[in-house]
Amino acid sequence: MKRAGVFKAITGPRVRLFVLAAAVLVSAAALGQDLRIGYVDMKRLFEFAPQVVDAREGLDREFSPRNESLLADEARLERLEAELAEAVDLRSEERFEKEREIRNLQRSIERRREDLAEELRFRTNAEKKALEETIEVAVRQVAEAGDFDLILTSPVAYASNRIDVTERILRWLEEDFQSQQPQQHSQ
Repeated sequence: MKRAGVFKAITGPRVRLFVLAAAVLVSAAALGQDLRIGYVDMKRLFEFAPQVVDAREGLDREFSPRNESLLADEARLERLEAELAEAVDLRSEERFEKEREIRNLQRSIERRREDLAEELRFRTNAEKKALEETIEVAVRQVAEAGDFDLILTSPVAYASNRIDVTERILRWLEEDFQSQQPQQHSQ
């Protein structure tokens, strides 16, 4: 029973990708063909692609006012809590009102913080999905133009710099981004 669990654990997507790549290599070697393999560092693409930088800046502009408002309310909450702690001569109904105001503000902040985080996650995922589609097109076009037989993406156990085509993909993405800029500003 334990062996089935171990086997299942090692037959994940990475293992299947490795087996597929090994099969392609063996097939090409058996046929005596030269096999051209490339590697793309996805982490670098998601860090430096101009589309990612632009999306990150756009999300920052979009969510910054709401975040600043939230920070202002958090500072206000701290002031109210400090005022309440220092106010020893408050009547009970005044203390009750101040505590109620603090609780309401705390709830509002928590609710808004959760809403902001959820919406930011949603928008980030949408931007990432759109970028993944663009990267897929870039990889395919670079692979076809460079006459590659196989392009692997990270994470992999090892890839030499000789087969790393990440810079080519970044250049393609930069050109694509620049070509989209006049269209975006005119819309």
